Amino acid sequence: MDNMYSVKLTDIISEFKLEILYAPEGYEKSVVVADDVSRPGLQLAGFFDYFDSSRLQIIGKVENTFLEHFTSEKRLQTFEKLLSKHIPAIIISRGLDPYPECLEMAEKYGIPVLRSIDPTSYLMSALIAWLKNALAPRITRHGVLVEVYGEGVLLLGESGVGKSESAIELVKRGHRLVADDAVELKKISSNTLVGSAPEMIKHYIELRGIGVIDVRRLFGMGAIRPTQNVDLIINLEPWQEGMQYDRLGLENLYTSILDVKIPSLTVPVKPGRNLAIIIEVAAMNNREKKMGYNAAHEFSERINRHFEEALQRQIEQESENGR
Repeated sequence: MDNMYSVKLTDIISEFKLEILYAPEGYEKSVVVADDVSRPGLQLAGFFDYFDSSRLQIIGKVENTFLEHFTSEKRLQTFEKLLSKHIPAIIISRGLDPYPECLEMAEKYGIPVLRSIDPTSYLMSALIAWLKNALAPRITRHGVLVEVYGEGVLLLGESGVGKSESAIELVKRGHRLVADDAVELKKISSNTLVGSAPEMIKHYIELRGIGVIDVRRLFGMGAIRPTQNVDLIINLEPWQEGMQYDRLGLENLYTSILDVKIPSLTVPVKPGRNLAIIIEVAAMNNREKKMGYNAAHEFSERINRHFEEALQRQIEQESENGR
């Protein structure tokens, strides 16, 4: 799969505690660009149609047992066909010993051979999940991301509208800061965005008139969170007289980021409005909606029932008067 991002092979080795059985000179510069891995069962049998050479290849007990029945010359030919495709690396699972023919061809074509003690299925699922996150499409947005009652709330709006001030008030009320000013958003699945702060500004927040403060040191470790799913987007904008703002919340609005639709609200800002409390209520209401309860719909249905009952009583009364 084509991917504009990459991850260093050394990072994968470190993350999964892989043993290096063979590594060519300069392997530290090797990168992986595919967010999936493969078990080369069909390729060991000689079938290379639709083979993705950008994926890591995992050899488990099944593949190892299959190769056991080959002669040494056949194994050499098999590994040459596989490793000549210039794959990123071979990972042997379950702590199995590599075949000498594998190491010989790896040295010939400069392909790293690694080993893991983990079972094959676990190693595959863990690797895929890690790669999906590391290589996920991403974008940076100007805003503030906070966790409120377990909901990831992304605050957007022009500079000076009150995003950082709202965030610090929420932190004081027991919620957690993820990122201020710049939010890095990753699409880790078709319907999930995860936000974090750039390393340079992590844990810091800027308050006009005070300056930059370190939230972690000022409020403690419980006041920050490294990453958080984005569940709700709140657009803060200055209050405009005459503007019609949603008062019932019947219509579900969404904002699309990286083709992921996130529920969104627009909250007008003016002196006297407690934005922190409004954001708390919005987060709790969004959580209730995900659990199947919508207060606006229930209120609308109650009003409709009231008018229907009133109309029915009027019809019955007119019918009795007409007798």
